[in-house]
Amino acid sequence: MINNIKILDTKILSDNWYVLRKITYEYTKKDGSVQTQTREAYDRGNGATILLYNKEQGTVILTRQFRLPTFINGNKDGMLIEACAGLLDKDNPEDCIRRETEEETGYKVKDVRKVFEAYMSPGSVTEILYFFVAAYSKEMKVAEGGGVEHEEENIEVLELDFNKAMAMIQTGEIKDGKTIMLLQYLKLNQIL
Repeated sequence: MINNIKILDTKILSDNWYVLRKITYEYTKKDGSVQTQTREAYDRGNGATILLYNKEQGTVILTRQFRLPTFINGNKDGMLIEACAGLLDKDNPEDCIRRETEEETGYKVKDVRKVFEAYMSPGSVTEILYFFVAAYSKEMKVAEGGGVEHEEENIEVLELDFNKAMAMIQTGEIKDGKTIMLLQYLKLNQIL
């Protein structure tokens, strides 16, 4: 299929927060005809996300923080409940998620397990997201969490009953795709 795509032109439209490119390319269809298309692709880097769970307590650790894109798209206060996540920067996914877990939740997790990876918005965003789960206990709490100041994070750490978190999907209190996927993973695999 790669031979069916020929990049004709790439323009950078924005290089402010991340990179937005306008790409013109030729696409050879199955019938042999060639079509020229133009699309924009937002490159924010790849990321990792994790859901911490405590089997004995039947709880999960989630976060709540302000997300501007949700606010401008109708989320009245802009606050979003979600699984801990972060951009890889120059780390591998496992090192990234260990760092992000400690920064955001205050838990220093030992054994993280990658469960899958997914493109979250492949029509416009280049990011691939690596999904992890890890057991946690009170003894793993080494800091308050809440994020790091230089990244302008202001994160609230939530410990929720797993069944309540699942119900929050139905009520619309949890609307974040990665979080829903990880909660459903725990349920489908009978982890909690």
